[in-house]
Amino acid sequence: MSVIRIEGGRELHGHIRIQGSKNAALPILAATVLVPGTTVLSNCPDIRDVDLMKKLLESMGCRIQSCRGRMEIDASGISQCHLQKEYIEGMRSSIILLGAMLGRFGKACIGYPGGCVIGERPINYHLMALRELGADISIEEDQILASASCLIGKEITFPISSVGATENALLAAVSAKGVTVLKNAATEPEITALCRFLIAAGADIEGLGTRTIKITGGPLHEVHYQIPPDRIVAGTYLLTVAAAGGRVSFEDIPLQELTGLTDCLRTMGIELQCQNDAVEIISSAKYRAIPYLATEEYPGFATDLQPQMAAALTCAEGNSIIEERIFDNRFGYAKQLEKMGASVMHEGRRLLIRGTKKLHGADIEAADLRGGAALILAGLMADGVTYVKGCRYVERGYEDIVRDLSAVGARIKYAD
Repeated sequence: MSVIRIEGGRELHGHIRIQGSKNAALPILAATVLVPGTTVLSNCPDIRDVDLMKKLLESMGCRIQSCRGRMEIDASGISQCHLQKEYIEGMRSSIILLGAMLGRFGKACIGYPGGCVIGERPINYHLMALRELGADISIEEDQILASASCLIGKEITFPISSVGATENALLAAVSAKGVTVLKNAATEPEITALCRFLIAAGADIEGLGTRTIKITGGPLHEVHYQIPPDRIVAGTYLLTVAAAGGRVSFEDIPLQELTGLTDCLRTMGIELQCQNDAVEIISSAKYRAIPYLATEEYPGFATDLQPQMAAALTCAEGNSIIEERIFDNRFGYAKQLEKMGASVMHEGRRLLIRGTKKLHGADIEAADLRGGAALILAGLMADGVTYVKGCRYVERGYEDIVRDLSAVGARIKYAD
């Protein structure tokens, strides 16, 4: 369903389990192309992007069975290295298959990937890394053609730390001859998850979680692996409870990966209680503004939580400034918040937010994944009824945001 109806003004109470990570699952699914046998993944999120990746793998010849978060991928009979355009256009992360296909086939053909419109996300660093490893790459009529008779390990320094480029380089390097060293590599937890999967499958990788990753090429074998929990979904729900008010406990929440957010929540005056593996958030829905916040590479404040934080700060006590340093077009949701009575002003890469006492319900529309989640959060804060259109974007990253929030008392449902 693409429309969600929300009755705001209700505190949230109960328990939420955090789903498997979208941003870890997608590159790991791409990596299964390199395994000449069966990979078994557990805790795989049931989201649209995973379904699209599954269809891409099946179009290449993989045999896949999936049920309740468990996915078995048999890549032994894979034969196709030309990806179908209909799936690529809907998912940015399909580009990660380029490195995997080069490692498996020595060639690949892939169209320019799609996804959310949140600014320029060039793939030049992906292509640079693969060329450094010996790939011959050309672009013809919006298609990327790549070939390599033999990938050779090399030292590669990324001019800018890039999650996708690091992942693509990793996937190619595990099949390359010799040693590859990636410098200024991304350190996001999803990179570490991919490395751990590859190590479990037999890869020789050092430097997990650091800016320098060393990979010694070699064959992979069949493997079982559990997808870690999704830190962005967890952050979204923490912010939702903070903004709407209430008391909610969380299961399978990777709190150690959310220090950029938890520092902000404490600045806002939101209470977090942590005991063993359990985390509980307590909020009266009255909280302070954050004078200045900038998105940063991990472990800083995540760009994928910026829209949700902005929505929450529209009702904070005081004024806030958010600077977006990662993407150049990530404030598209701001005009939708204005329809709900928010006082926001977009100036270049900054969003100026003047806290107001209350938002009001409105008919609004999502244009991207995280912006859509932010609008749902705003609807829960607002007086009256809010209709959020375009929620197909939200399905790309959240298994069932209506199910999860209904379980803790939100008045939210899919509209007819």
